Amino acid sequence: MKVIVTGGAGFIGSAVCRYLINQTAWSVVNLDKLTYAANLSSLASIDGHPRYCLIQGDIADQHLVRKLFAEVQPDAVINLAAESHVDRSIDAAADFINTNIVGTFILLEEARHYWHDLPTYRRSAFRLHHVSTDEVFGDLGATGLFTEATPYRPSSPYSASKAASDHLVRAWWHTYGLPVLITNCSNNYGPYQYPEKLIPLTLLRALRGETLPIYGTGENVRDWLHVEDHARALITVLENAEPGSTFNIGSASERRNIDLVEEICDLVDELATPLASGPRRGLITFVEDRPGHDKRYAMDASQLRERLGWRPRLDLTAGLRSTVQWYLDNEGWWRPIIESSSALIRRGLTRRQDSLVARKSLHS
Repeated sequence: MKVIVTGGAGFIGSAVCRYLINQTAWSVVNLDKLTYAANLSSLASIDGHPRYCLIQGDIADQHLVRKLFAEVQPDAVINLAAESHVDRSIDAAADFINTNIVGTFILLEEARHYWHDLPTYRRSAFRLHHVSTDEVFGDLGATGLFTEATPYRPSSPYSASKAASDHLVRAWWHTYGLPVLITNCSNNYGPYQYPEKLIPLTLLRALRGETLPIYGTGENVRDWLHVEDHARALITVLENAEPGSTFNIGSASERRNIDLVEEICDLVDELATPLASGPRRGLITFVEDRPGHDKRYAMDASQLRERLGWRPRLDLTAGLRSTVQWYLDNEGWWRPIIESSSALIRRGLTRRQDSLVARKSLHS
């Protein structure tokens, strides 16, 4: 079995590559653009493995993608290549349109042509698995769960670009018969996550004794999924689901942002050197909310459990503790990132504020 993993140097993608090399006999070709969020250190444990190969490139590069299909002759593709940070999408939506929509279109088209020319026995086995997000569904409200039938109502440039890519994938199934799979996951966390995301951002700032900004009042709720459980779910779907299927992936681990941040503070207090100024909960500060910030996400993953037998192995309490410990034990992984980038700063407000100022001046 040969599989192309796009975006395999990112957080989720690297977990998938490690899983495939360590837990299967598959050969993996990792196609990654190596943007700011990619980190080859996350793949150090499999670098040089005879069944693993890295190709630097963009899924929006049609010539490269066509050449890769011809040379690799894959049995499957797992599409994890995406711009994924909501705050960055507010500041620079064009990057999200290009990778998440145009890139997905090009990948679909080249996969379709490749698949069409395969011999019959290989055509029936080929799969393209597109990995998406719960954010395409928009704001859930105080009760209920997202199901596979929930209508799409994206709120941010990021979620809108992912919703568009999901629609393209479904269209290539219905129109051309390309054997696709779609999964929508809840918020991921775990080792090797780029520090702009909430959990590593909070724990690294807490470790350094810096303020911990929380949007609005911290009441927003997210469902948290450990990245290694997610990687296992993706391969379960790829191996067992019928073409055209969609599955939600979640672990029924909802937390308000304020509760999650307080839990991280307590874990860092327990596992790291205490601050002279007192408990790290004192670092929490509430800041202006993000534009278009959805109140709550929560996933119904019952189809994945009942039809394919997947269940999460790590609950959030145990997973959060192991994640904090991993960052404490792996300063060599994260310190170069925060020293050479602006990973720990806030994004996603500047242009909105500029826009408000501009509109105000027009009417003055």
